[in-house]
Amino acid sequence: MMNMMGCLVVGLALATSAYAVDGGNPKKGKHLYKKTCKVCHSQGDVGGEMTPMTKTMSQWDRYFKRNKHKGNPEVFQQLSDKDKLDIQQFLYDHAADSDQPQTCG
Repeated sequence: MMNMMGCLVVGLALATSAYAVDGGNPKKGKHLYKKTCKVCHSQGDVGGEMTPMTKTMSQWDRYFKRNKHKGNPEVFQQLSDKDKLDIQQFLYDHAADSDQPQTCG
């Protein structure tokens, strides 16, 4: 019974992470974030401060799924789908509730 419960917990954890970003390159995403996003999203700038720790993993998933970027849509639209996926992977991997939260300083 206990073994079955352990398998269920592991299965749920894997299912949750499977819903998350799939196929993004977090190293490239960090580079793109610093190059493209941080320009407007550093402290006191136009877009307001935004770091990976600004949101939880599920909030980042919803943000990208719903295409929530409203500040400077031209910049966001110029990114390829792969670039957006890489940025999403970086933000997800270092979100507030991740194993490795990060501010991207």
